[in-house]
Amino acid sequence: MTPAARLSAAIECLDDVLAGENAERVLTNWARGHRFAGSKDRAAIRDHVFDALRCKRSYGWLGGAGEARPSGRQLMIGALRAQGVDPDTLFCDDRFAPRPLTAEERVAPPALDGAPRGVRLDCPDWLLPLYQESLGEETDAALMLLRQRSDVFLRVNIRKSTLGYALELLSDDGIEAVPHPLSETALKVTRGARAVARSQAYLTGVVELQDAGSQAIIDGLPLEDGMSVLDYCAGGGGKSLAMGARAALTLTVHDVDPARMQDIAPRASRAGIAVTTARKADLAPSYDLVLCDVPCSGSGAFSRSPQGKWALTQARLDRLAALQAEILEEVAPRVRPGGVLAYATCSLFAAENAGQIAGFLARHDAFELIRQRQISPLEGGDGFFYATLRRAG
Repeated sequence: MTPAARLSAAIECLDDVLAGENAERVLTNWARGHRFAGSKDRAAIRDHVFDALRCKRSYGWLGGAGEARPSGRQLMIGALRAQGVDPDTLFCDDRFAPRPLTAEERVAPPALDGAPRGVRLDCPDWLLPLYQESLGEETDAALMLLRQRSDVFLRVNIRKSTLGYALELLSDDGIEAVPHPLSETALKVTRGARAVARSQAYLTGVVELQDAGSQAIIDGLPLEDGMSVLDYCAGGGGKSLAMGARAALTLTVHDVDPARMQDIAPRASRAGIAVTTARKADLAPSYDLVLCDVPCSGSGAFSRSPQGKWALTQARLDRLAALQAEILEEVAPRVRPGGVLAYATCSLFAAENAGQIAGFLARHDAFELIRQRQISPLEGGDGFFYATLRRAG
């Protein structure tokens, strides 16, 4: 496919996404209906779509939509202008290219420097105060990072490997990576990211895909050999496997939706870590450490899932906060006396983080705060929060 044809495909996909469809599903359906598109074409179209979703307000502004809802065409016009590319070079009469610009579309938009703050930062206006509350003077810099593509990070499985050996194994498959300061197990991929899933390092469990900030959460947990650990909102099991690599644990994983855990068994086998999946009725009465990586707004990771940034509402945020409090209430009795309750989100909003912990402590005087930490995107990974609390013994 030509660059212009890829733009046409991206515009088609974006219009469906802007109408409310899931971006991943739209891209998958498009690929199934266009078998002629090669892997590089599909990757380029995907990048166009997700870049436009990350930068929807600024690209829309540059594409002539102003502050109104943009079309896929306006987003791609804005994307080219943001890159310093004349849209006339790709919006042309070539076969499969987007139709040429109209006279109205050729009119230069107002400079982005003069646009409202939320447009410049690609953030819904109502979310700006929530970011400001937790990030303060770092707000603008952090939001600028959240409008860029996230780096690809790997976690070295220290149960099986050292960082040096993992780097050598990755290099054999043409993948270059460097250690990252957020976690001693983190590698930032600098070349060959799309080849990771086919690499021997990945297939043999030497490395796993995991954001450096997520790894830093596990670094902050007081894990010791012999502990019984429950990952209560396990999802795909990334943090479970990271904990299991840190210490010899009796590790149990649970999720309210068992389908989310379907990949844990093969991942654990690859990693050489024993994990037991359990329904709520099968959980033990108590554990040495219980981790709640709760459902949240995802506001620290909008660069990875940008559609969520525009779909979030105050009502949904309120429901999430209520669910987080409910989960904490559910698991508190399962922390043994003297044990640890760990709470984590990929949010940067105080109501889901420090505010949630303060509310829990006000209701439970048997727990005391050991540590809480907000991990900012300015530290190199996604934004996260975690807290550890000890139950009185």
